[in-house]
Amino acid sequence: MLSNESVPPAFSRSNSQASMDSTSMEDFWCEVESIKESREDGSEEAMLLEFKPADEGELEAEWLQDVGLSTLISGAEEEDGQALLSTLTRTQAAAVQKRYNTYTQTLRKKNKHTVRDVRDIFGTNDSSPTFETVPVSPVSSNGIQLPGQKPVWKSVSSKSCLDCGTDKGSPSITEELSYEVSFSESITVLPKTQEWPKNQRFKKEDSALPKFIVRKSRFGLTEVGDLSPEDMKKIRYLSLIELTAFYDALGVELKRNRVERVRGRENGLFGVPLTVLLENDQKKVPGIKVPLIFQKLLLKLEETGLETEGILRVPGSASRVKNLHQELEAKFYEDTFDWDQVRNNDAAGLLKMFIRELPSPLFTVEYLPAFITLVEKISKIKLQLQALHLLIMLMPEANRDTAKAFLQFLKKVVANEGKNKMNLWNVSMIVAPNLFIYKGKRANQQEMQAAATTAHIVRLLIRYQDILWTVPSFLISQVRKMNEAAMNNSKRQLMFDKGVRKLLRRKTMERERPERPEGAVTFPPYLQSDIPEGVIRVYAPLHSKVSMAIQLNSQTKAKDILARFHCENSHGSSQNVRGQIQSLHEIGGNIGQHCLDPDAFMLDVYRANPQAEWVIKPKAS
Repeated sequence: MLSNESVPPAFSRSNSQASMDSTSMEDFWCEVESIKESREDGSEEAMLLEFKPADEGELEAEWLQDVGLSTLISGAEEEDGQALLSTLTRTQAAAVQKRYNTYTQTLRKKNKHTVRDVRDIFGTNDSSPTFETVPVSPVSSNGIQLPGQKPVWKSVSSKSCLDCGTDKGSPSITEELSYEVSFSESITVLPKTQEWPKNQRFKKEDSALPKFIVRKSRFGLTEVGDLSPEDMKKIRYLSLIELTAFYDALGVELKRNRVERVRGRENGLFGVPLTVLLENDQKKVPGIKVPLIFQKLLLKLEETGLETEGILRVPGSASRVKNLHQELEAKFYEDTFDWDQVRNNDAAGLLKMFIRELPSPLFTVEYLPAFITLVEKISKIKLQLQALHLLIMLMPEANRDTAKAFLQFLKKVVANEGKNKMNLWNVSMIVAPNLFIYKGKRANQQEMQAAATTAHIVRLLIRYQDILWTVPSFLISQVRKMNEAAMNNSKRQLMFDKGVRKLLRRKTMERERPERPEGAVTFPPYLQSDIPEGVIRVYAPLHSKVSMAIQLNSQTKAKDILARFHCENSHGSSQNVRGQIQSLHEIGGNIGQHCLDPDAFMLDVYRANPQAEWVIKPKAS
């Protein structure tokens, strides 16, 4: 964490900077000085984040609520909480139990009266909750856990794996990442006597970063936008539990900030919360996920600024940026702002100003300590990347989508290094203070000396971003199990409901139909007949031929089904449909909605979710 209130002497060193020479840190401190000057001359509003003191019990209570287990605090028997508990791995269950025990012990000391016994909630004989854990075995990517099943890998090719690392020809090491087993369970095989070095050392050369490969299993890969909002909410619950278990396994404390909610501006462009900006922008452009002003600044720089020497590093004119800021606030939504007048360095200054003026940091103030810790307390880059991956999964949707757009832009800046003279380390040094300096009252020398640490975080975010936007398969497996447990609980509840039983008696002659999930498509009865094992009926409501029964075999992929529909409908579909990118979606059953990887093997997906419906439609942008 950094604060802008005190800038250390130029190039002062901390443990994290031990391997850095003065010139390598110059960009960082120049950017800090530039930020400080822009705030002193009134270009940016000074909005403070107030930190709330909290005892350990309050922190644990908030943690239980944030992971969707408020039932452990309230004592209510909530189906979602019980379903979540039923999916936990051994290390995840231990993390939950540790926080719950701390919460109850603190509550007893504070209140000095009897707290509801855990046995009343879980029906156990022990004084501590025991959670039925999921066996640690490989999980099918996007599928269900199959004990003893070995992951099936395809041969290495550019289309069969996600390749993130250094440029071709670099001497960096290549490592393979696996999503089949939870990260925290994998940590348990490390020697317990291992100690992390006190002095982290970074090498600024790109070749110092390993090259990571994520092989596609037979279920393909899933990006964050491929799942329904309801399932992504469960991914966030599980990610926080897994991150906590991961840090526990490493012997590292997972720290979080408690911040009084700061109410930003409700209109305008700068200093407005992302959610408020998006609400306002969606009235103009429905479905938009990244604020319009942020998109326009990125577009301006991508069109004219990627080859500008020193872009992001060389500051624009402070007076021009201030005037452009005021003019944008007045004219942007009226579409009268003249973008041709904006110079590239000034546009870069406005972009960085937008990020800094967010009422809450882009990577959320609650988890900024966790970002710093993952570098300062964890030595292996592979483990740093796994922790970073879970932190990205934790981000609110608006923050994650905006961060994704920003990091994609930074990747393009680095790709033009030959002309703009901005390599990965240069860009990271400039961007770090804009992301990790926040407007808070607490500032100290130690925080300000974390320059190399924050730059290294940004470097990981840029280099490995393609990995970070994929959802680990073990989390998807747990979401499927959560949904299955919730459905089973609902069925049991229905069986004991008198009104439902009376309704069922009146309808004994009618065929029972499952509730159709949101996004499902209604078709005539003749298209809803029973389908043999291994055959799926695929619906394409936007095509002239809306339905097709397809026999699956072990080699049938999602893209094969799409190709077949394209061939059948090449002359009958409208020009608009033919121009759209169509994807095969898995809807219902043990998943809300899931846009499938074109390389997913359909027989495997079908067996993981035989109750699903299969619909071809455009992929959500």
